[in-house]
Amino acid sequence: MIPFPDISPEIFTINLFGIELALRWYALAYLVGLIAGWRILVWLMRRPALWGDRAPMRPEQAEELLTWVVLGVVAGGRLGFVLFYEPAYYLSHPAQILQLWHGGMSFHGGFLGVVLVSYLYCRKHGIPPLRLADAMALAAPLGLGLGRLANFINAELWGRPTDLPWGVIFPGEAAQFCPGVTGLCARHPSQLYEAVLEGVLLLVVLFALVRRGALRRPGLCLGVFVLGYGLSRFIVEFFRQADAQFITPDNPLGHVLGGPVWGLSMGQLLSLPMILIGLAFILRARMRPPVAEVAGAAA
Repeated sequence: MIPFPDISPEIFTINLFGIELALRWYALAYLVGLIAGWRILVWLMRRPALWGDRAPMRPEQAEELLTWVVLGVVAGGRLGFVLFYEPAYYLSHPAQILQLWHGGMSFHGGFLGVVLVSYLYCRKHGIPPLRLADAMALAAPLGLGLGRLANFINAELWGRPTDLPWGVIFPGEAAQFCPGVTGLCARHPSQLYEAVLEGVLLLVVLFALVRRGALRRPGLCLGVFVLGYGLSRFIVEFFRQADAQFITPDNPLGHVLGGPVWGLSMGQLLSLPMILIGLAFILRARMRPPVAEVAGAAA
């Protein structure tokens, strides 16, 4: 077992006019992920050869799009958590929906929020939505990986109990109430599993595909990202502790569909459509000729 590292969730705290302001690792992860995603978009838009004909938008438009994406991530992530995970609670406490500092964000909700605002941005500026989605798929994994590292530092979203040598003894409630364990128990560092799968591995796969001409097939990078995230999340859910509101004495694994032993968690249930949609985009992209071949044939 590995003791949890002594890392504070807060990087620093300052007192400004009697008000304590703190910069947390989680907020920094969001900030760095969004800025890095913006720079990746700019880098892609400056390389028309990767697209086969021309980039879907001008590099300077990436900064304006960033503002839209921030709104989509925050609004979609929060509303997704409210609707998917604790609708009854927030129906009784509607004022707390806007209290983001108490935590509670859903990736699936944030993803839908980004899809919506990006589509609206494309409609406004005449940008091909599918081609922009491919670029954004390349920008997303780094932010996802950083976010999962921040989850680990916050000692939240921890995994199920384990006796594997890399099991981590998380502080507080996580070390308690493990069935059949006397004393403190170790848990899977599921946040790190997700950081590797959703962040590092998915980023490497996507950029390797780009080097092989994936951006010349509209929808291919998008499909690989959606499929890759869906599969990664589905797999990690077998090691991740379910949200407390889904766990009961008769359902210790917190399944929302199926039986208490063999069933699906909420994360897995929400990931299934992503897996199917990702496969559909990949098949659609592979069935059509690359952009460069279409342009050559037209000439």
